[in-house]
Amino acid sequence: MLLTRRKRKEKKKVAVYLNNKAITQVQKLKYLGIIFDYKLTFRDHINYIAEKCTKLTFTLAKPAKINWELGHKALKTIYVGAILPILLYGAPVWIRVMEKGKYKNKISRVQRLINIKMAKTYRTVSSEAPCVVTGMTPIHLKIEQAGEFYLHTKIHAKDTRFWQHPAETVIRTSEGNEEDSPLLIYTDGSKTEKGVGSGIAIYRSGQNIRTLQFKVNKKCTNKQAEQLAILKTLESIDNTQMADKRLQYTRIVRQHWLCYKISKIHKNIIEDIRRQWYETKKAGWQITLRWVKAHAGTRGNELADTLAKKATTNGTITERYTRIPKSVVLRQLEEGSARKWQRSWTQTTKGSTKKNTSQT
Repeated sequence: MLLTRRKRKEKKKVAVYLNNKAITQVQKLKYLGIIFDYKLTFRDHINYIAEKCTKLTFTLAKPAKINWELGHKALKTIYVGAILPILLYGAPVWIRVMEKGKYKNKISRVQRLINIKMAKTYRTVSSEAPCVVTGMTPIHLKIEQAGEFYLHTKIHAKDTRFWQHPAETVIRTSEGNEEDSPLLIYTDGSKTEKGVGSGIAIYRSGQNIRTLQFKVNKKCTNKQAEQLAILKTLESIDNTQMADKRLQYTRIVRQHWLCYKISKIHKNIIEDIRRQWYETKKAGWQITLRWVKAHAGTRGNELADTLAKKATTNGTITERYTRIPKSVVLRQLEEGSARKWQRSWTQTTKGSTKKNTSQT
């Protein structure tokens, strides 16, 4: 009977050929560091990373003895820099398997081993208490956080196919005084408790001919408001009537980084700035980006600063730029994980000794 069943299974296998060569069928394969099985359970991948991290943790056991050991800070650095990246690698792909308790417990046991060594506690301690002692967020919450962060960055990611050629992204900067230019545009950004805004002041022959202000998402940063001001300035240039299309574009910022890194970074709004910059140059404008010291008595600078502050409370949020920065999203996810961790710690029946110690 056993032989008959084996023969039936062998008959069910269908050979696949490519260029007259049979392709070997396997039950699992490793691709880009993630092990895929034919049912996509990711059981083998979870076992693989758990075993790998466990071996690495036990390797640290020798220098982490009670009397002559690595300190908490050193072990934390090793965990954050070596073990945690292995556990989180490719998490958005296999995050669904964490809904099953056996996989969740397997990953949690890995974190528990390193937490015990960091906290210098007995092996009989519960899994929850060492996380509180060491301050390490439970690994299942970190995996959930990694998955949510990936979804956010994927939705707002810029397709690299639409990046401009480096030859088209050269942005001219200047540190000299070119006040004799026929057109000067001052921009600034402001972030307060009330909101975030951008201000633009356009001067022609020393006279203020136009002012613009834009309100952005309250969760955006001051740098993003400054970048939006540059973008809106470039978009408004074509509406400025000039017989001689020579533009001295003066950027008022407190950080010098924007003047020399704007041609190197690939954030969404920076890509839009580069693209608009190139189109404006094609239209015949000569553009220069220059940093001017803030609050140094420059009239255009002060006006742009005032407009940016007014924009934090006036008007509606501009539709062109409402994206929340990744740093803010990451901070919100970390705060959310902390709240979930606190609820879990409050509701658990384990770690009663640690709870009593914390309360006293």
